[in-house]
Amino acid sequence: MMQQYLALKGEVADALLLFRMGDFYELFLEDAAIAAAALDIALTHRGQHLGEPLPMCGVPVHAHEAYVARLVKAGHAVAIAEQTEDPAAARKRGAKAVVRRAIVRVITPGTLTEDRLLDGRRANWLLAVFPGPGAAGLAWADISTGAFLMATVDPATLADEIARIAPAEIIAPEGDSPAPLPAATVRLPRRLFDSDSANRALQQRFRVGTLDGFGTFQRPALAAAGGLLGRLDETARGEPVLLLPPQTAAAADRMEIDGATRRSLELIDGKSSLLATIDRCVTAAGSRRLAADLGSPLRDITAINARLDLVQWFTSDSRLCDSARSLLAATPDLGRALGRIAARRGLPRDLLAVRQVLNQAAALQALLGDAAASGAPEALQHLLGSGFRIPESLGDLLNRALADEVPAMRNVAGVIASGFDPRLDELRALQHDSRSAILALEAQLRAVTAIATLRIRHNNVLGYHVEVASRHADALMADPQFQHRQTLGSAMRFDTAALRDLATRILTAESHALAAEAAHVEELEATILESTAILGQLADTLAALDRHAALACHAARHGWVRPRLTSGRDFHIVAGRHPVVEEALARSGDPFVPNDCRLEGSGRLWLLSGPNMGGKSTLLRQNALIAILAQAGSFVPAAEATIGIIDRLYSRVGAADNLAEGRSTFMVEMTETAAILNGATGQSLLLLDEVGRGTATWDGLALAWAILEDIHDRIGARCLFATHYHELAALDERLDALSLHTMKARQWQGSLVLLHEVGEGAAPGSFGLDVARLAGVGDPVLNRAAGILHRLESGDAGGRARAALADLPLFAAATAPPAPAADPLRQRLAATHPDLLSPREALDLVYELKALAADAPSA
Repeated sequence: MMQQYLALKGEVADALLLFRMGDFYELFLEDAAIAAAALDIALTHRGQHLGEPLPMCGVPVHAHEAYVARLVKAGHAVAIAEQTEDPAAARKRGAKAVVRRAIVRVITPGTLTEDRLLDGRRANWLLAVFPGPGAAGLAWADISTGAFLMATVDPATLADEIARIAPAEIIAPEGDSPAPLPAATVRLPRRLFDSDSANRALQQRFRVGTLDGFGTFQRPALAAAGGLLGRLDETARGEPVLLLPPQTAAAADRMEIDGATRRSLELIDGKSSLLATIDRCVTAAGSRRLAADLGSPLRDITAINARLDLVQWFTSDSRLCDSARSLLAATPDLGRALGRIAARRGLPRDLLAVRQVLNQAAALQALLGDAAASGAPEALQHLLGSGFRIPESLGDLLNRALADEVPAMRNVAGVIASGFDPRLDELRALQHDSRSAILALEAQLRAVTAIATLRIRHNNVLGYHVEVASRHADALMADPQFQHRQTLGSAMRFDTAALRDLATRILTAESHALAAEAAHVEELEATILESTAILGQLADTLAALDRHAALACHAARHGWVRPRLTSGRDFHIVAGRHPVVEEALARSGDPFVPNDCRLEGSGRLWLLSGPNMGGKSTLLRQNALIAILAQAGSFVPAAEATIGIIDRLYSRVGAADNLAEGRSTFMVEMTETAAILNGATGQSLLLLDEVGRGTATWDGLALAWAILEDIHDRIGARCLFATHYHELAALDERLDALSLHTMKARQWQGSLVLLHEVGEGAAPGSFGLDVARLAGVGDPVLNRAAGILHRLESGDAGGRARAALADLPLFAAATAPPAPAADPLRQRLAATHPDLLSPREALDLVYELKALAADAPSA
């Protein structure tokens, strides 16, 4: 048995092998140790291997999917070795014969189809990468729905594309890669990544002579597709896999968002993500579509407006929107049901799901068609025309063939409806009401023989038989249709051909009924798969409708408005709000303070200052999210929004390190900033928060100054540049498109009050000491810090550093001759922000200063 195990393990060296032994899947050796730790189950030993105790662990067959899900989630591939021979057959080959086994499937994170192993609201992409030197090819598929896309991208943007796709599994050819790939990438033989072989394989799979009808696919993308097909063949082990015809995914069609920006803005992942906040979809497929749209905002104004038209149409008729959502809510996940049926892992409920979808789609088509007759956007007319091609004959067949309720498992009776197959109905009748059939034959035999006491009985020796009293035996012995079986003291037992036939049909009725149902199920699955293309398109249409209706529902509930998209460099947001923060505040009963933002013309570059916790980061992020929502085809949280199409969005907000790759917080900050400066164009939107704060003060200030100038002079992008370097406000005199703004705050009864409202001008300081006081830092530390701050700002410290920068206009004031030694009066004045004082506080300050002056020594 261990020889057999090791032979099978050699086929899947990189996977954990679940080896079927009766009612358990067992794991041995190193696989057992890994699985036991990952699953938190007992690691035992049985016998010896190479003179050492043999480690093993196991999971029950009936519950193995839950354990497989945990292993896959932990990043492991899992191979399933099943018994392919009956143990009785093995025993006939010899007392020590081992039951034959074979690997029937390899399960990896990117090749899942089972509901229990998948998140219904997230796509499960398997991504193949061919990182060529001049261009990188990508091919990614979700075999649970059949979605299949291909693209060729610049190697410099490969990491960003991977972040956008967010695959569950990445594969690439063995050997060195011109572009860096994630550490978890699975390496496959390079021979699989052959563009010519892939082209032929795709033509054969989709039964076409050329792929031109699906789009234009360059060689790098075809090479990646070859690796993808190879991975699917390796894991499916001969079983079919659902793949719809490939689609092209050109980078020029969508807003580019790099991986750091995606993480910073929390678009898709997490309970506080944008997706989690606005997802009101009533179907899993709708949620997957919404996630895809948020992850890949469009750049084509016509396509964006087509989406917005449909959202607005649903918004304008709440009753229609609610009716459509009610129908959609009763619509199962057609795409994933098709995936399981195609992979021969479908359950009876998947057939029922297809039937239910067709019925609900017909009702939805009628509802929307009636409404569209009185005027509807072109996008809806298109969906009703091409997306709702409902195969009526298939729907009729499923309505007739399937029972109202079906069993949860395959090969269980009750899938096919009564009346669909008369022969099946007869078998079921025999199975469930054999007594009636026996009584009917008994009555027939009594009539033929005129023996009123004739009985049909049953025992475990003779089975079914005819029994008569001994006095009637001679009559039956003379009748050729009766065959004598047994003589008793008072009775005689006989058999007939009709009784034998009936007995056989009764005894085999259950197995024959199951076989008949299985045959019908196979025929239904084959018929469904003949309509895969139409059903796949219908699934996409239903997901799109759910997505648009859900966005309309959310917009109506939260007062969102339709954005206006232009081809220029507009960016004008009136009373914009952060959708995630606003919802979080609403739960606690606190209002969100909306803010305007206008990045246009002479004010396309905002220098945003103000205290920590004042709302700078929120303002940056909310405008990024508004731009993403708008170009994804959604209404936005604002009173008005006019946005010129953004080609690339960059957000450098927050601080984080990457110690695993040896990168400090400042190194990560500069790497992300370099990506912005190297990739941004005049059509981009840049959001930079606290650039330069990760290093020494003068280094950081110099970097922030130079970066701000570069964005203004060379790139010309719309930009929100938040900083605590309030000294940068001096650049307002030289940079024409620079506009000074600050997050408002004020002093109230000795404390700093954050207003979270943006205003014009620059902050008088960083308010660091005030924020420290809010955080609970004690007065002794704060008083000492105030004195040190005064010395630093007056030139008593850092003189040499300032002298080195004396020729730079920005630092002219900072490099002035040192001020006289500080005294209490000067320290108090240095810590005062006149613009933030209330009249009462100003009067109190005058008395305080007068007292300090009286105590000061004379000059």
